[in-house]
Amino acid sequence: MVAPDLGHVPVPGPAGYRDAVESALSRSEGGTQRIVVFDDLHWHPGLETWLREDLLPSLPEGDLVLLAGRTPLSEEWHADAGWRELLRSISLRNLDPEEARGYAEAEGLPRALSHQVADLTHGHPLALGLLVDAVRRADEQAHLPASLTELPDLVRVLLNRLLDEAPTKAHRIGLHVLGHAAITTEALLRAVVEESSERVFGWLRSLSFVDETPQGLRPHDLARDVLDADLRWRDAETHAEIHRRVRRYLLDRVQQLAEPDRIRIATEVLFLIRRHPAVEVHGRWDRLGLDDMAPIAEEHFPAVIELTRAQYGRAEADRAAHWLERQPGAFRVFRDDHGDLLGYAGYLNLDAADEADINADPGTRALWEFAQRHRPPLPGQAVKALRFLVERGITDDRRMQRTGTLTAIWCLIDILARPATAWDFLTTYTDLEYWQPFMRYLDYHREPDAEFDIGGRHRHVFAHDWRRVGVAEWLDLTAAQETGAPPPDTGSAPEVALSQVGFAEAVRRALADLRNDDRLAANPLTRTALVLRGAAEPSESSAERLRSLVIEAAESLRGDPRTENLHRVIDRTWLRPAPTQEKAAELLGLPFSTYRRHRNRGVELVTEWLWQRELTS
Repeated sequence: MVAPDLGHVPVPGPAGYRDAVESALSRSEGGTQRIVVFDDLHWHPGLETWLREDLLPSLPEGDLVLLAGRTPLSEEWHADAGWRELLRSISLRNLDPEEARGYAEAEGLPRALSHQVADLTHGHPLALGLLVDAVRRADEQAHLPASLTELPDLVRVLLNRLLDEAPTKAHRIGLHVLGHAAITTEALLRAVVEESSERVFGWLRSLSFVDETPQGLRPHDLARDVLDADLRWRDAETHAEIHRRVRRYLLDRVQQLAEPDRIRIATEVLFLIRRHPAVEVHGRWDRLGLDDMAPIAEEHFPAVIELTRAQYGRAEADRAAHWLERQPGAFRVFRDDHGDLLGYAGYLNLDAADEADINADPGTRALWEFAQRHRPPLPGQAVKALRFLVERGITDDRRMQRTGTLTAIWCLIDILARPATAWDFLTTYTDLEYWQPFMRYLDYHREPDAEFDIGGRHRHVFAHDWRRVGVAEWLDLTAAQETGAPPPDTGSAPEVALSQVGFAEAVRRALADLRNDDRLAANPLTRTALVLRGAAEPSESSAERLRSLVIEAAESLRGDPRTENLHRVIDRTWLRPAPTQEKAAELLGLPFSTYRRHRNRGVELVTEWLWQRELTS
């Protein structure tokens, strides 16, 4: 058999290409079966008609012709009954892991490196060749990158193959959207590219490395990695802007849709942050869309309770059974791609539970008592608690990545859709060092006063007060971290949620330090919502604001016959203080015991006035 190698035909037009083909065929040996290969046919789309109607019908019977290109053959081939019988279309994909490792080892790489190279390149032949070459030219101790972002030169070579057909800037941006988003639709492109989105979408769907799914376009894994890595490395500002626009579009969709579409879009939101340093180790991003999440049904109760018993013992299983009966709607069951029970989560509504139910569980009791001590919820404000997170066969926090990923999707949907919320607790974690960076990214802060023990294991609690950082601010805060931009300015210091006892003590200190700016500035009240969210003027310092609030609280006692005498005591003790409290009592004409009783009651009322302002700030 003879396979004529036409090489790179040094002629620009179809006529020269046809002449070269005919010349090569005429030089081949007659009477033998031939394999005729036409590569890069996408560069000469006008030749298809000539091949179909003129050249190929003239070839001897038995010749095998291979037409290779990035785009499928035109529909005319399939519409012709004669060609339809002879034609076989094959979509070439990446090498499977075993084939990729075999190639790397055949090129002389050690077995350990061959596994890493195969994983990094997803079996893409060009990437394999380039990366194997890069490793062979490096020192034996060279560090193999964890991602393509560490090899910008390799990325650029690969990217040239993907960008060489992008005719305009809008098309190039469309390519980068394709590389960043899990699924690209025309509506998403319209939100990012704005102009020419229909034309760009049509061009993207024609590319050979792009698959069409029922939801939209999805590139091959390596193409996605290359596109996203290059833009992040080359133009971080444009990468951040694309991220913000894609994220904003998807979050709007989550709020507009109903399940199961809402779950699918929330999954795509999480896909955007899969490479974030604080996030990537905490999820199974390769499982997104494979594992299933659904509201729990009564028929699932026995399996869920038994799973809890096997993982954490009878006492915890009894608590799960208790809450399943009281709040079944607060549970989601997770199934793997075979339909088997993977695990479940319980995201309870503590504000909807009665006192007996809360006290029946040491975990919910600790959380509810914390909420009551630290800025308790007002009527109508929810208190949420992720109390249960159980995965089949796993009790180690670091390995709960599949159920953790599904729970993150559920929590995101809940945050965007639920009514006004006070406290939100995440309580299922025992490995503080592992989870703290992730929780810091989410703006959930550790609250030791709310923590508890279950089955001999200490449960760390992370909390977010939605009255301090609302949903809109939270979305801005997390988005800033995802793009590397500085977080929005939310004040000179992070807010604190003092317990009611701690708050009262801070008020007493503020009264004593009312004329001392340095001490007043160090008072913990200056870091509460009371002060941080209520500055009258941007130039007003926290000490000045706190002083104004304390005086305003004291003035609220004036003019009421029931409290006028208390105001006079507060005034002569702290607002216009006498040299000593004994002298204040003398100036007021009061026995010192009466003075102390009025003073203490006045402080209680000032504290109560400030506390109510704190709760509603």
